[in-house]
Amino acid sequence: MRIPLAVQVIKVLKRGTTTMTFLGLPQRLEGDRRPKAALFAAGHGSTYPGKSSAGHAEAPAAIRAASAGDAPLIENWDFDLGGPLFEGGSISCIDMGDLDTVMHDNSGNRALVEARTRDVLALGAVPILVGGDCSLTIPFLAGFAALGPIWVLQIDAHIDWREEIDGERYGYSSPMRRASEMAHVAGMVQLGMRSVGSAARAEVDAAMGYGSRLITTRLVQERGVGAALDHIPEGANVVIALDCDAMDPAIMPGVAARTPGGLSYLQIIDLIHGASKRGRLAGFDLVELYPPADIDGLSAQTASRIVANAIGAIVRQP
Repeated sequence: MRIPLAVQVIKVLKRGTTTMTFLGLPQRLEGDRRPKAALFAAGHGSTYPGKSSAGHAEAPAAIRAASAGDAPLIENWDFDLGGPLFEGGSISCIDMGDLDTVMHDNSGNRALVEARTRDVLALGAVPILVGGDCSLTIPFLAGFAALGPIWVLQIDAHIDWREEIDGERYGYSSPMRRASEMAHVAGMVQLGMRSVGSAARAEVDAAMGYGSRLITTRLVQERGVGAALDHIPEGANVVIALDCDAMDPAIMPGVAARTPGGLSYLQIIDLIHGASKRGRLAGFDLVELYPPADIDGLSAQTASRIVANAIGAIVRQP
């Protein structure tokens, strides 16, 4: 008897080793079927001089491993989605594996991520990027130039609006500043900010001067996720950039910059599904998971469920 594709242990090459795909998804669909969504991973983006991105590079493998327990349940009812992941139909998402990024090959890594994003869009699929630190968001967003205009929904504890650090303009403190310079980015909503970070008054002024809508975690707690979603034009193409430190460290301890408070799991998935209904979810990235700081795999499990919700939201779009 043929084992259903959904529960096969499908393996992909990764630097000479093998690793299970996310939820056991195939690398490609049979025949001439095209996927609705395509996941790929990158360990390294634009690393600052003298710094290491090795810890963040462990995230894709950790998230895939955390998804393994749900792989045999892919056809079961998912109460987050109101039905099975693929609504009882054929699998329509693939896992394309890891890009061959190299720490400190910053320009080369950016080129790989941008090219893969464009390739996925050319398939007619929605790209899902799993990182890695949030410097990967810059080339990911750059890859949408031909699709534009897009709106960026950044979910993060920080606004990431630094001009440069140690001469590097494309590092993890600068994604939204670089996004604001992209002609195809029509606007952005940034939410989840709390406490204190690298942003000085100049960065906040620059973000507000650009027209970014800054929605703090406190405001989301008071008004709900509509405080952010209401700023997105109806029918817009939305790319969600999710930094794991946006979440409460009680459910997401595995980050490099833990900050008290933060968004809940349910608020995160409500934002994902809300964006897909208000507009069209055109892309999704999840970055800044830092497995060395995780506790009992809790963060990887939470991240895995969030990625599954992104897939579910995408496949339910018209």
